[in-house]
Amino acid sequence: MPENAKDPHSFFQELKRRKVIRVIIIYAAAALAILEAVDIIFPRMGFPDWTVTFVIFLLIIGFIITVILSWIYDITPEGIEKTKPSKEVKEGVPEKSSAVNAWKIASITSVVVIVGLIIFNIFGRRGKVEDLGILDKSIAVLPFKSLSADPEKQYLADGVMDAILLHLSKIKDLRVMARTSVEQYRETDKTATAICQELDVAFLLEGSFQKYGNQARLIVQLIEPGREGHIWAKEYDRNWTDIFSVQSEVAQAIARELQAVITPEEEQLIEKTPTTSLTAYDFYQRGREEHFKYWLDNDNRDALKRAEDLYYQALEYDSAFAQAYTGLAWVYMNKHYWETFLTENFLDSMLILADIALSYDDQLSEAYRIRGDYYSRHNKNEQAINEYDKAIKFNPNNWMAYHGKGSVYGHDNLVNHIDNYHKAASLNRGSLLPAIYRSLSNALAISGFIEKAVYYENEALKLDNDSATYYKSLMNYEDYRGNYKKAIEYGEKSYAIDSTDRRVIYLLGCHCMFLGQNEESLEYLKKYERRLEVLNIPEPTHKNRIGYAYLANGFEDKAKYYFEDGLEFLNKMIEKDRHDRMDFFTIYNLAAINAILGDRDKAYDNLRVVAKNERMPLYMTTLINSDPLFDDIRDEPEFQQIFQDIKNKYQAEHERVRKWLKENDML
Repeated sequence: MPENAKDPHSFFQELKRRKVIRVIIIYAAAALAILEAVDIIFPRMGFPDWTVTFVIFLLIIGFIITVILSWIYDITPEGIEKTKPSKEVKEGVPEKSSAVNAWKIASITSVVVIVGLIIFNIFGRRGKVEDLGILDKSIAVLPFKSLSADPEKQYLADGVMDAILLHLSKIKDLRVMARTSVEQYRETDKTATAICQELDVAFLLEGSFQKYGNQARLIVQLIEPGREGHIWAKEYDRNWTDIFSVQSEVAQAIARELQAVITPEEEQLIEKTPTTSLTAYDFYQRGREEHFKYWLDNDNRDALKRAEDLYYQALEYDSAFAQAYTGLAWVYMNKHYWETFLTENFLDSMLILADIALSYDDQLSEAYRIRGDYYSRHNKNEQAINEYDKAIKFNPNNWMAYHGKGSVYGHDNLVNHIDNYHKAASLNRGSLLPAIYRSLSNALAISGFIEKAVYYENEALKLDNDSATYYKSLMNYEDYRGNYKKAIEYGEKSYAIDSTDRRVIYLLGCHCMFLGQNEESLEYLKKYERRLEVLNIPEPTHKNRIGYAYLANGFEDKAKYYFEDGLEFLNKMIEKDRHDRMDFFTIYNLAAINAILGDRDKAYDNLRVVAKNERMPLYMTTLINSDPLFDDIRDEPEFQQIFQDIKNKYQAEHERVRKWLKENDML
């Protein structure tokens, strides 16, 4: 021990004299930089976790050796020399200036590096909304394999996988990919690392299942890319009657491996038994698979009918099976939406079935989401949001509830509109992700952030290569800005790829109308109407446009018919509260028809209702300024005042969204 070691101050001075402090600072900066590089590079190269630990061990050993050597030796302009004891150093003889300056520069540089790396780790790695996810407790449950030789038994493996996924989704501390996200990997040769990167998750759960007689075998393994083999695996050989407890046990074991916090309420939800009848459960699983086919197979009506029959068969064995009722609620919505649209009982079956489900299980997330969808389609936004929040409470990973909330907020809170779509995108990385991206893109576009909107359109295009939809979206965004010539260019590109998209046909007719190209406008709108007839969709909310196209081409009687028919339908929509988050367009279209028919008082009454909305999207400012149906009143002071109010509200909302996007590193 040095002679001054008993005096802390003298010992510290001796450390400084021997330049040990400077060496420690420089070594710390270098070590931090090395660890930062290792943390970034090693996972991308697929190195196992022990390699990072090994680097840390080497740095610790190197630190000890470096401190010892810096105490014994010194670097001078003449080379490396053994440091002399303090009593042999003449007092008042300063260190050689070149060496002093070099050490000072190195020390200052090292301090800057250390501070910079600390700041980077605190702020630079803070989870950003733009990244759509946090990797540390995120997982995807891949489709389970069936060990049975009978391919008809695959639904059993899918049902077990679905149940475990649902259990994990109930844990708020986990981010769990929706089933639609993982279906694409049912038959894949992609590596675990590639799948995790595509899904933006840190872990994968793989499994296989077999039922033979009254026995069942489940094999599961938890995988983390970059580590050799699995990090956890277990085989369960149980009686089929224990299937519910096994599914719950697996979910909780995985959560523990991921160090996720499970609240007592979440544990209770996970351990809840869905039905008292395994036969009912079997029919429900089969119905769920058919319903899933309906969603994936472009509205396959045969699959929907099979799903309905199987849900009913499940209820024959357990009339209190809540999930079977929610399955039927979805069937009724899918089957009867348009045919009941203007009736008194629009979607009432959907609500009744969801309420029955909740009477048997008042913590069923799916039932609350169905109620949210029901209320949103009845323009009862506050009730809809309340139901969606309940759905999220009982399943924090319910991406459809977030998407529903985002849709409801579309006309009164654009920040929440964007935020909820963003959350939905973080939880679904499957075949529906392009559609979610496009919802998010449109939300940004109506807020006035067109470049950011186009970014997400490009991301959607990379995923599904749907050029027709891509050009349609770009057409919409040029429409929002009032660039109708450019909008027509994009619309024609979309139409050339897919001439059946009624929305594209309709907008091409409108854009030609706004540019005074009346003959072209009428031709497109006739095609649009014929397309509605083929699809058997009663969508007369746009009859004001068809009427004006006829009027502009000299067909006054035809125009009058469409205007009067449009008025009748729009008034019925308002009377029955069917404008379904379309406050702007339903009331706006009424104003447009009343204006063209010369009823100024009603037109202004309608426009004042539109202008009462606190937050305005970009398209409303351009539409009202371009719409030829308002030409007769456009120059009147009251119209100009309403137009200015709408512009001011848009600008205020645009600025509010801009601040939020900036705060969340999205600009």
